[in-house]
Amino acid sequence: MAVDQPTVLVIEDELAQREVLSYNLEAEGFRVIKAADGDEALLQVEEQAPDVIVLDWMLPGVSGIEVCRRIKMRPELRRIPVIMLSARSEEVDRVRGLETGADDYVVKPYSVIELMARVRTQLRRARPSTVGERLEFDDIVLDSETHRVTRGGQDLKLGPTEFRLLSTFMEKPGRVWSREQLLDRVWGRDIYVDTRTVDVHIGRLRKALCKHGGDDPLRTVRGAGYALG
Repeated sequence: MAVDQPTVLVIEDELAQREVLSYNLEAEGFRVIKAADGDEALLQVEEQAPDVIVLDWMLPGVSGIEVCRRIKMRPELRRIPVIMLSARSEEVDRVRGLETGADDYVVKPYSVIELMARVRTQLRRARPSTVGERLEFDDIVLDSETHRVTRGGQDLKLGPTEFRLLSTFMEKPGRVWSREQLLDRVWGRDIYVDTRTVDVHIGRLRKALCKHGGDDPLRTVRGAGYALG
């Protein structure tokens, strides 16, 4: 698995549909995790913190609408884009899905090519660094295309790991990331790294960010992890 590979959670109870979606998403370069029902979906969202969620309305047990509602009620999860899939094409159903918190609504049967485009659109919003966008937080500027970071107009020299860490924090300022989530996002799930390694690289990132003065923008949340701002 590529490090920092964007993750899509596919929540679909029909096996054939789930596999078609997964195949096409993986071909687009996404890491795919899957869930076949609402309860499993909520557990995966909690543990995996995906970048985008593709969610079927009709699920056994907890419905897709309820899954979406519960995700959007959680401050730490509500920024994850949700694309809802449904055979319901009436305007009232679209409105209900969007009012529940879905970021997009796609009617079945759908074009796989169009759905992939919609996923990429939501990813640009959720993880702008993956498409080369410039990120800013206070006086820190990160240009993911040129791999350049400045603070107060002065260049900062960051190693690859510190750069990926800072990208993760700057995409979602204020969000608290656990060490396990940072390991998943920055190092990759297929690579074994001790959680203490995160602390080492956070220390290096802090040193680089404060090299030319200024307050430490990284916040340690005891028992939870780290956050920017």
